[in-house]
Amino acid sequence: MIETMRLLIADDHPLFRVGLRAALEKEGFSVVGEAGDGDEAIRLVEVYQPDVVILDIRMPRMDGIEACTLLRQNGFAGVVVMLTTFTEAAIQNKAASAGANAYYSKEVSPAELARRIMKLSHDPASSQFTPPPVPKLTPREQEVLKLLAHGLTAREMGEILGLKPDTVRDYLKRLYGKLDAGNRIEALEHARKLGFLDSR
Repeated sequence: MIETMRLLIADDHPLFRVGLRAALEKEGFSVVGEAGDGDEAIRLVEVYQPDVVILDIRMPRMDGIEACTLLRQNGFAGVVVMLTTFTEAAIQNKAASAGANAYYSKEVSPAELARRIMKLSHDPASSQFTPPPVPKLTPREQEVLKLLAHGLTAREMGEILGLKPDTVRDYLKRLYGKLDAGNRIEALEHARKLGFLDSR
């Protein structure tokens, strides 16, 4: 029964956890715990013994792939679902090797996520690795990205674009989020793989 299925959510963004919890509980699931990183997720799984664990990929101290690996090594036989804003095929392969059952974009609707989790719970072997969509960058974000690739600082970008440095930093934060990057190097690497920049 869907109302008896117990879930644990691990994500380092509290607001996302709160929203996802509310949405999944509305779909009939029971969210028994929340974790802010992979290490905490492993501890809570031992305490609550959930049927399903939802892991974000990028988390402090221990990421989702490491957490999934340890969960399987510790004997967790339930469903593990990876959620992320963006990933590349190589990371999906690592998640699959770690023992994850599925890999979805955070843009999936709660109803669709609930449907997929139910399907996986009935047949855990039916792994579903669906690549998240390529992020859409606004024209301004593309301009900032190109200047970033030339090694310019936020102040230098602002002078060229006619923006305040703080405004440029806001654009950079949004850009990093869309590219699932934690810093300039990761952002440029992911952008090149997605075709937003020349691969040279």
